[in-house]
Amino acid sequence: MASDAQVPAKRFINLERLVRPALAVLVAAFVLWRLWDVVMVQKAYGGDTWVRFAISGLILGGVYAVIALGYTLVYGILFMINFAHGDVMMLGAFAGYFTLEAFKSTGVLDASLFSGILAVVAAFAVGMGSASLIAVNLERIAYRPLRTAPRLVPLISAIGASLVLQNAAQLMFGAARHTYANPAILDRNAGWQVMISGKPVLVSYTGVLTFVMSILLMVGLYVLVQRTKIGKAMRAVAEDKQAAALMGIDVNRVISSTFVISGALAGAAGVMWGLHMGIIYHYVGFLPGIKAFTAAVLGGIGNIPGAMLGGIALGVMEALGPAVLGLPFQLKDVLAFSILVLVLIFRPTGLLGEVLARKKA
Repeated sequence: MASDAQVPAKRFINLERLVRPALAVLVAAFVLWRLWDVVMVQKAYGGDTWVRFAISGLILGGVYAVIALGYTLVYGILFMINFAHGDVMMLGAFAGYFTLEAFKSTGVLDASLFSGILAVVAAFAVGMGSASLIAVNLERIAYRPLRTAPRLVPLISAIGASLVLQNAAQLMFGAARHTYANPAILDRNAGWQVMISGKPVLVSYTGVLTFVMSILLMVGLYVLVQRTKIGKAMRAVAEDKQAAALMGIDVNRVISSTFVISGALAGAAGVMWGLHMGIIYHYVGFLPGIKAFTAAVLGGIGNIPGAMLGGIALGVMEALGPAVLGLPFQLKDVLAFSILVLVLIFRPTGLLGEVLARKKA
């Protein structure tokens, strides 16, 4: 009887192995057909428009990648998704906003090139520092008491913390949207003009700053984790907390340091978002945070290079996808989350693979 019961299960497994590749081929074929139809047949957009889409996608993808790095750091050590991470980004954006407003009120924001650079550096420093402080206190209050609880409990706590931070920001800063006071050197409408197909394409100063900062932060984090003492301690704690504690590593300090670093990344992403996009409000971190989680899953949760790749890939796909598929651009958020569903179906471990300790796996 046992052998007879095993036959349908084996047939089901074999059928699943056939269906998933077939669906993957169908999805790929549909995307390629739409790409050929839009680009070669309909010629709906010129070369300059495609370049604008690509530039926008790279900038947005850089921000997603920086936020995703915070997700992947926390997941790699605590094996939890910090859904309040996007709201930490929002508070970092507000910290940068008030720093620039302080410079503006003194009248030195556009006094000289040096004062403009100083204002931007101060905005990043205050934004990253404030977000780090919020993140480490969030870990101590909302996550540390639940460290030995089942996985679902910290997840619920993270969702609750997200709602608390959103409502606290609304009470403190109001529900109105706030406009970033960029210095003249980072005017959102200024940049370099590049001629594509005989038409000018603007490469904005804020876009270049955002993308370059994203790359520097991603490379800096990778070097920190791979080459420094605290990075080695983080990798040891991620592998086995008990063994790391027996080797003399202060596990609580390492986890707090992880939240400090992830908070700093979120704060930097918030300031970059404000400088480039121009508008922030109490709910601004929610969608970028969820999309950054999608990027982390796309690249491979717990994998730092995967978070980098996933963030940039998601940004480019979100920018180019509606045009390629012939969808309204208002559906770009739907496209981003559809990518999450497809990744979970066809490659749950992500593009570069999920990094887990043996005990977690």
